[in-house]
Amino acid sequence: MPCRLDSAAPPATAAPAAALPEALAWIEADLDGLRAEGLERPARVREGRQAGAVRLDGRTLQNFGSNDYLGYAGDVRLTKAASKAACAEGFGAGASPLVSGHSLAHAALERALAGLLGVEATLVFPSGYAANTATIAALAGPEDFIASDERNHASIIDGCRLSRARLGVYPHRDLAALDALLAAARPARRRLVVTDTLFSMDGTIAPLEGLCELAHKHAAMLMVDEAHATGVFGGRGSGLVEETGTAAGVHVRIGTLSKALGAAGGFVAGTATFIHWLRHRARAWMFSTAHPPGVAAAATRAIALVAAEPERRFELLARAVDFAASLRHRGLDVGDAEAQIVPVMVGAPATAVALSERLADEGFFVPAIRPPSVPHGRSLVRASLSWLHDQRDLGRLATALATHAR
Repeated sequence: MPCRLDSAAPPATAAPAAALPEALAWIEADLDGLRAEGLERPARVREGRQAGAVRLDGRTLQNFGSNDYLGYAGDVRLTKAASKAACAEGFGAGASPLVSGHSLAHAALERALAGLLGVEATLVFPSGYAANTATIAALAGPEDFIASDERNHASIIDGCRLSRARLGVYPHRDLAALDALLAAARPARRRLVVTDTLFSMDGTIAPLEGLCELAHKHAAMLMVDEAHATGVFGGRGSGLVEETGTAAGVHVRIGTLSKALGAAGGFVAGTATFIHWLRHRARAWMFSTAHPPGVAAAATRAIALVAAEPERRFELLARAVDFAASLRHRGLDVGDAEAQIVPVMVGAPATAVALSERLADEGFFVPAIRPPSVPHGRSLVRASLSWLHDQRDLGRLATALATHAR
């Protein structure tokens, strides 16, 4: 049963825009540049909870814009778990986990994550972004070398910058180029290879077996981000490391609780010694207030549901394969997508925006993805599939895309 509120506050009225002070006047010119390039983003308002259909800016649309892959973000079972923990432990954590913010709910979540991933220990962060930036900056410094896939998430890119290590960016999934980079980086104190396992804009999958071989060959650390794979792939639902049987060759796993698990926060997983060390070196964990205990409890409940309801991930991936094949059959460019993220490549930002708007007129929310999320010339609309979408929903979307993406 949906949650009910006894009363609702009246909507706030936005204040009229004020003139910028002279020191900030340059911002208007920068915004004008974004508009001219077709890169200005709207600020959308969602009413209600995430679901297969969502109400955005007053319109009800089939929701292909969230990362709620298993349909748990709006699940009342997570809401109940969060409410129970909030009643027991309060809403806010109150402090950094290093001080007094680490609650019973957080400890239970870290144990549940370790069980899901089959690792010795995990560490929970306020966000997946914080987990990536803090871990990369802890593992590598100015004397070190990082090799990063060119299509890695922004949090990985920013973590590499924050580390101040020498950086080599290799072409997407190009093992030969990575091999050459690592060979040239031999004088570095440490070498780190970092990659997404499932790339969020392309729906492509990293060559994990080859990456493990190269990391071993060059005595490099291998760190992978399972943000979009956790809960969806693998016999237990722990991700592509499990699916590919590469756990022994992957040294550090990053993930989020905000996508298939329907909650919020990020995590790092590995050996107990590594996690103990990271507690002393990961600044975003040390100096951020822990996220609310209720959020941790909701994520723990989602992990139990992933184990109890494996059919959700199996059905999701089967539908995704059929959907991508249907779009290819209709002559649309979906690249090498092979998961629940299915892009349709269109090229120019304005073309992507226009296509997204036409799809909205047909009743579908399929967001336009433009630089800097993707390289210039590679703008697209991205359909993020959820278990909540059935074959009829996907068939209607395929027809709409084929009609308008010409």
